[in-house]
Amino acid sequence: MPLLKNSKKQKTNKDYNTMTKYLTKEVRIGIAGIIALCILVYGINYLKGVQMFKPTSYFYVKFHNVNGLTKSSPVFADGFRVGIVHDLFYDYNQSGTVIVEIDVEPSLRIPKGSTAELVSELMGGIRMNLLLANNPREKHQVGDTIPGSLNNGVVDKVAELMPQVEKILPKLDSILASLNTILADPAIPSTLHSMQNTMANMEVTSRQLQAIMSKDIPQLTQKLNTIGDNFVVISDNLKEIDYAAAFASIDSTLANVKMITDQLGRKDNTIGLLLNDPSLYNNLNETTANAATLLEDLKSHPKRYVHFSLFGKKDK
Repeated sequence: MPLLKNSKKQKTNKDYNTMTKYLTKEVRIGIAGIIALCILVYGINYLKGVQMFKPTSYFYVKFHNVNGLTKSSPVFADGFRVGIVHDLFYDYNQSGTVIVEIDVEPSLRIPKGSTAELVSELMGGIRMNLLLANNPREKHQVGDTIPGSLNNGVVDKVAELMPQVEKILPKLDSILASLNTILADPAIPSTLHSMQNTMANMEVTSRQLQAIMSKDIPQLTQKLNTIGDNFVVISDNLKEIDYAAAFASIDSTLANVKMITDQLGRKDNTIGLLLNDPSLYNNLNETTANAATLLEDLKSHPKRYVHFSLFGKKDK
């Protein structure tokens, strides 16, 4: 048994020596370089979006102008990235035709009737969009050719707007000149100053209104409430009045006044005779005339009526 163990140990040492004999320093450096190169290639492809160990499906898209499309450009379907541009070929048999090879997800179904378009982005980039058709029955097989078109997108819209912008620029210049003229008018500062004063006055007025609303309005409201309460009391008092009795009393009073008026118009009573008999009026006139004559005679001959003497002698 010890001899067997020694023989195995010797064989292992011999194999190790043989391995170290062939794995020289140069060989190990070469192996490390190959590994590093593989890692570099994989890293570059990974940064480009190419996944070397992932299965893909390839299709061809025919364009008349790729507008600067490059390899590893993204491919989108409904706004979602589904693949990349693998390679581009110029078709020398058909002048003006460029074939683009794209790699997409194997699970992506491209119905027949679908197209592809190249969209120019605002920052200068180009991307491909797959416009999937609504065809649930038929689909493109791997390796089929899909028609493509060029869509400049925002760039075309900007180019369409440029003539209109050029027409608007002179008008903008005239508008700016008019604005400069208006702003240079010395009346503008005075107007602004007047507006400032107006705003200050409005602020003062607002404060006064606020003071009125906070002080006078509550008092006025309280007085109106008091007046309303008084109207309520008066209304309650009016409700308690016996209007039937009041109107009956008024009717009786009017009847009495009418009766008195009728009696004054007749001659069968003293007051009626006084008011309707003309002899009383004539006698009063005669009495007044006699009184006037007496006064005149009294003024003319006072001694007839008044006798006065210091010695008691009477005149004849």
